[in-house]
Amino acid sequence: MCFGPSVALAEDRPPNFVILFTDDQGYADAGCFGSPDIRTPRLDAMAAEGVKFTSFYAQPICGPSRAALMTGCYPMRVAERGNTKQVHPILHSDEITIAELLKTKGYATACFGKWDLAKHAQQGFYMDLFPTRQGFDSFFGTPTSNDRIVNLYRNEELIEPKTEMATLTRRYTDEAIAFMRKNKERPFFAYIPHTMPHTRLDATPQFKGKSKRGLYGDVIEEIDFNVGRLLDAVKDMGLKDNTYVFFTSDNGPWLIKNKNHADGHLPRDHGGSAGPLRSGKVSTFEGGVRVPCIVWGNRHVPAGQTCDSIATTLDVLPTLAALAGAELPTDRVIDGEDIRHLLHGEFEKANPDKAFFYYLRVHLQAVRQGKWKLHLPRENEPVGAVEFRKNTHIAPADRIGFESPFLVDLDHDPGETTNVADDHPAVVKHLLALADAMRSDLGDYNHVGENMRFFDLQGPRPTTPPVPVRPKHGTK
Repeated sequence: MCFGPSVALAEDRPPNFVILFTDDQGYADAGCFGSPDIRTPRLDAMAAEGVKFTSFYAQPICGPSRAALMTGCYPMRVAERGNTKQVHPILHSDEITIAELLKTKGYATACFGKWDLAKHAQQGFYMDLFPTRQGFDSFFGTPTSNDRIVNLYRNEELIEPKTEMATLTRRYTDEAIAFMRKNKERPFFAYIPHTMPHTRLDATPQFKGKSKRGLYGDVIEEIDFNVGRLLDAVKDMGLKDNTYVFFTSDNGPWLIKNKNHADGHLPRDHGGSAGPLRSGKVSTFEGGVRVPCIVWGNRHVPAGQTCDSIATTLDVLPTLAALAGAELPTDRVIDGEDIRHLLHGEFEKANPDKAFFYYLRVHLQAVRQGKWKLHLPRENEPVGAVEFRKNTHIAPADRIGFESPFLVDLDHDPGETTNVADDHPAVVKHLLALADAMRSDLGDYNHVGENMRFFDLQGPRPTTPPVPVRPKHGTK
């Protein structure tokens, strides 16, 4: 790997970093983001003592979101084992993770929770792509989602097959606090990708049956309690002034877990709520990718501030590298940018040209810059969405195409109901040009971009994204 000049001078001691990454928590599933019935006093206090981001973006589904966070790159860009573009990326060992960057500055690193970058499976995954092989000193968690079971690992040893899911939120937090205490005399990075509220849901007796929002609410309230435990530990160790704590989610709410794909609000719903935003997980409407985000801790983070500038999980790697004084790689494109100024409340320094590109699988579907979001023309069942072509994860009203560009003013229409393209032709032209430039750089379902990465090629670069062919029904 190649590294360029240091992007920042570290202080006498580089700051600590903690990333809390929940699974399928919707934009409105916390009190400080508008939930009327889920109690989150610790997250609410975290926001009151830090910066709340209201235009923070992840990816539409869990595996790609983890790839984006760990590498600072759109999932379409990163290399995967075997040069295929999986639904959930199998992250190539030559990709550079946050943990690997921070190791160059002497950080202790650990991961507690769901990894999901070594194959989307509880068994038969690639051990050589586990967190312990991607820059983390230690791992306590599970290979992937808890759809049916959770096999719990310590480092690379299976310690509890089919473990009790209700205990995971507490145990991940216990392990993270112990790690921080052990390493409090040196800079550390604790990554805590919680298993829940991805289903199957469960909670400990302290929380089960206590929320007005049913089991889903119980799970969120238990996560909230354990966020508080972690923040209290940071304070008790005297590390608050030199520790950045991030809280966010990997994608929007899983609406298929609610009757008729409704936005989650009933006690029986096992999926979350996107509040005023349209749709949910596995969608490029705002509800699928705009997620709650709070940054807390370090003495440079102001209290009680709200940032509506565009920020994303892609920005985490370059920002942490800058804060730590680590060198960014120069032999590859990094999509994220250093947003220290936003963490520190200097919102006037936000990049006015920053754009976010909405990919579903290998299909570029929309672009946002400023308040404007442009849905690109696409079919009702877009070829580029591959196995989400008939997208049963979202409500039928959102399984739509666009014959012509559909422009939304997100400041006035966060529910994405009204096309104002005819009123703003210059904006449409500009955003279409941004999309075309991204297609050249990164690609689309029918085109491999110049900077899409393939590390294992034996022959020429593919001309279209190499998506695995799923067997036809009735065949193996």
